[in-house]
Amino acid sequence: MSRSAQKFHRSLLAVAVLGASLSLSVQAEELRLLTWGGYAPQEVIDQFEKETGIEVKVTKSNNEDMISKLRATRGAGYDLVQPSQDRINGAQKEYRIYKPIDLSKLETDHFIASMLDATKKNTSVDGKVYGVPHIWGTSGLIANSSQQNLSFNDLCSDDFKGKVSYRLKRPTLIGFAFAMGEDPFAAYNDQKKYAEILGRVEQKLIQCKDNVKAYWSGGDALINLLRSGEVTLAMGWDAGGWKLHKETGKINFVAPKSGALGWIDTFALPAKGKNDEAAYKWINFVMQPEIAAKITDSAGNFTASVGAENYVSKALSNSYKISYNQASLDNIKWYPPVPAGLEQLEGKTLDRIKAAQ
Repeated sequence: MSRSAQKFHRSLLAVAVLGASLSLSVQAEELRLLTWGGYAPQEVIDQFEKETGIEVKVTKSNNEDMISKLRATRGAGYDLVQPSQDRINGAQKEYRIYKPIDLSKLETDHFIASMLDATKKNTSVDGKVYGVPHIWGTSGLIANSSQQNLSFNDLCSDDFKGKVSYRLKRPTLIGFAFAMGEDPFAAYNDQKKYAEILGRVEQKLIQCKDNVKAYWSGGDALINLLRSGEVTLAMGWDAGGWKLHKETGKINFVAPKSGALGWIDTFALPAKGKNDEAAYKWINFVMQPEIAAKITDSAGNFTASVGAENYVSKALSNSYKISYNQASLDNIKWYPPVPAGLEQLEGKTLDRIKAAQ
């Protein structure tokens, strides 16, 4: 082969290597996000892509589907996922589908401290943190917003006789347990003690069945009962209370004295994700209060971003600030992972309450 031909071939090889390198670089600048509907609105994606050059590919999912997908691939296929905090610890111990989060790569001052601390605790395995908080919501009380000093026990008060509604579901049992001075979450790993707590709650709810106008099963049914005035005190979700406050200016969500019950959907890293850096950039981006407010408008729930309530619509911001101050935010009782067997105990308790005359 002539010297000129050799040079030509070397040039072709260099171009091929460079092309492959550029191709890999382009592929690396991609974030594969497995999340819930509304958590990654197009407006936010467009802004992130413009600022970072990272393409975001969204797959919508739910808890069961997320875990199923990650189990099938042993944690591959996505760079960032959003399971609820109580779906991380057990799945990680059993399937090893997540990798630890490097908190030094996050702007942790953007997070509400009490939510970050709770999520770190509930998603830790062997001293390593596997989740940080994003979207959250609570169940508590819905009543006239002038009545701020309320307890779950008030659902059994003579002041609301025949004007009460709640679901016959596990949050009601847990809410009453806290209101009665118990700590049901602390008893999660002691089934005997947990059964004793349930027994005391069962007696109380049976004794005050006459207070109940109706057991609601769907959010629309509850809102209609409150809207019509048939019910004046109910156990329900924060978003339902805020919807009614926007309509009526009077009814609103109230955080009970013993603490509202809270759920959190997190950010977690799949075990075989390929672009952790893009994942950290996305988390830091969406936790900025102005961006977080856009996600609240899309998802209907607030994020764990400090100050984001100041950037949502004025009506929603006012409702939120009436419902929550810093003390009531810090007093939220966040659901931990549920040990095996507890939901069966709760189901039997609820059946006996329903059947009691």
